[in-house]
Amino acid sequence: MRMLHAFAVPELPDVTVYVERLAARCVGQPLERVRVVGVSLLRSVDPPLSAAEGRRVLGVRRLGKRIVFELEDELFLIFHLMIAGRFRWRERGARGAGKNVMATLDFPSGTLILTEASTQKRTSLYLVRGEAALAEHDPGGLEVQGASLDEFRARLLAENRTTKRALTDPHILSGIGNAYSDEILHRARLSPVTLTSRLSDEEVARLYTAIRETLELWTARLREQTGEGFPEKVTAFRPEMAVHGRYGQPCPDCGAPVQRIVYAANETNYCARCQTGGKLLADRALSQLLKKDWPKSLEELEAKRRAPR
Repeated sequence: MRMLHAFAVPELPDVTVYVERLAARCVGQPLERVRVVGVSLLRSVDPPLSAAEGRRVLGVRRLGKRIVFELEDELFLIFHLMIAGRFRWRERGARGAGKNVMATLDFPSGTLILTEASTQKRTSLYLVRGEAALAEHDPGGLEVQGASLDEFRARLLAENRTTKRALTDPHILSGIGNAYSDEILHRARLSPVTLTSRLSDEEVARLYTAIRETLELWTARLREQTGEGFPEKVTAFRPEMAVHGRYGQPCPDCGAPVQRIVYAANETNYCARCQTGGKLLADRALSQLLKKDWPKSLEELEAKRRAPR
């Protein structure tokens, strides 16, 4: 059973591969034309979008979960794909079809098509001038892969949050969202609801290592899967994942069924045996429904499942 939505915000591994494949196709090329179709997409007016046309692409970079095109004349195109925004690369001049197309960008080497498969239309595009203006779009989260353990500890413990919330807050840590936070916490053998103030030094170090290893592993996997092509299937649900999107399926490490906490439009997946000492974390919807009958452990859950109906 998957999470409540089929889409999720592309996180650091996916955005990194997007950036690399876009750079391979666009750096050194002039942006010949930008055509915005989605009326809600463009969120800036000065400089006008037409100022980007004809400018050569100097680089493509990641800014948190955003994708930035650096153009001549100190111009920056900033894309935030949000939950359902995705890029497609097509032959030069392609316009795309269907209601999901939000914008097209023409280069001599091909056409980049931005789509959004959602009625909410949250994907955004900004054009700004200068590094200072670009920095205003940076949430300021720590890039853990380039940080020391001491820097990570200071940022993690600056505010008292649950570990899940701390991992996914872009103002605390950069590039991590719902999917990879589940995988990181499983690798670190930590509960998603443990408060950061209660983490021991050893647990902080374990979390630091798990973040770096998980992001490196998945970035390498996605690079290998994409090869020299273009990432067409950017998703938060992958069969190789340990717990994310795998509610009810066996944990690959211990075999216990993966559990979940449902909240708002998302869910957190975890292994009770590996991460919470066998304790089931209260699911808001089910625990309110079952109240006193809510099982407190895997053993109670299994007993209820075996009981005659």
